[in-house]
Amino acid sequence: MMFNLAKIANITALKTLTGILFLSVLLLNLSLANAEEKPIPPVLDAQSYLLVDYLSGVELAAKNPSKRIEPASITKLMTAYVLYEELEKGNITLEDRVLVSEKAWKMEGSRMFVEGGKKVPLERMLHGLIIQSGNDAAVALAEHIAGSESAFVDKMNAIAVKLGMDNTHYANASGMPDKMHYTTARDIVKLARALIKNYPEFYKLYKIKEYTYNGIKQYNRNKLLWRDKTVDGMKTGHTDSAGFCLVASAERNKMRLISVMLGTKSDKARADYSQQLLEYGFRFFETHKLYDSNSVLAEARVWKGVSDKVPTGTIDGLYVTIQKGHYDKLQGMMELFKDIDAPIQRGDLLGKAIIKDGDAVVAELPLVALEPVEAGGMWTSVTDSIKKLFSN
Repeated sequence: MMFNLAKIANITALKTLTGILFLSVLLLNLSLANAEEKPIPPVLDAQSYLLVDYLSGVELAAKNPSKRIEPASITKLMTAYVLYEELEKGNITLEDRVLVSEKAWKMEGSRMFVEGGKKVPLERMLHGLIIQSGNDAAVALAEHIAGSESAFVDKMNAIAVKLGMDNTHYANASGMPDKMHYTTARDIVKLARALIKNYPEFYKLYKIKEYTYNGIKQYNRNKLLWRDKTVDGMKTGHTDSAGFCLVASAERNKMRLISVMLGTKSDKARADYSQQLLEYGFRFFETHKLYDSNSVLAEARVWKGVSDKVPTGTIDGLYVTIQKGHYDKLQGMMELFKDIDAPIQRGDLLGKAIIKDGDAVVAELPLVALEPVEAGGMWTSVTDSIKKLFSN
């Protein structure tokens, strides 16, 4: 059930010395009689891990989430993302036939066992990349899309910048060890969320349990696909230097969680630890949608404009992830800038909204103008300048 803070709350305006207008908003007048202790996340033997709610982006459990690590075959999430973007642009098609170069054919590690010199349908190569984690498929696809693997890597790094993956740099398309090939758990989550959101039609490939090419059946290495029917992705990785890694995603009751587990000691450990993170998240937390996109949350006073008010709110919807049973305790506060002069464009920052669970801030979002306001004439400018002096 969605609640609109601006419509159901009693709002009291307070002038502050800083000139910011505070609007204290009560979501519901219900509260729990006794404060609950915050659940303690599991402590796991891995180099780094992170558990995040997909919709809200709230981090629920973490260890060294900003530590630079070697991603191994988790790299192929970005390899596939570049491919999806190229398909979207129309630069390639699923019907393309991909030439397998000698370099691709000779790749070591996990392979889909394509034959050198042959041309393979791109759609089949995509399955080999995702389900079989084929290093040969990664290189062949990179060469098909960009002409060379190095040129393809440039595309990978460009998308990493676009997605805000500030601590990531790719050196190859497959995930083979390289000192200049690194990322973080936090950056991997950014990529995973973007992949699920932007390419849902391809995300369904990540839950396929097996794939056969060239008469060789291989199984998806994500063991959680067999253990937990709510898990529907995403990718494993392993090298001697990176350890055993797993990015997993699961959805229960319209709540989706993403876990990133990096640098564990065994295949079993990465699956067990990932399952523990997911169970912890689903057991103790819940996600709610508070606002739809373009929701009007408050009106701001505008000076020197053709209108003296402008609706403010959020262009994007807002989700919050909170401890179970705390929804009725949420409070909202809106801070609007006091001296707002026209002209104003849609999207201009005019303040912020803060959602709190007791003393803890669970979400912040910018309040922006939802409509433009043009500047008024000379008379409006003069009279509003005088009014502003007496309003302070």
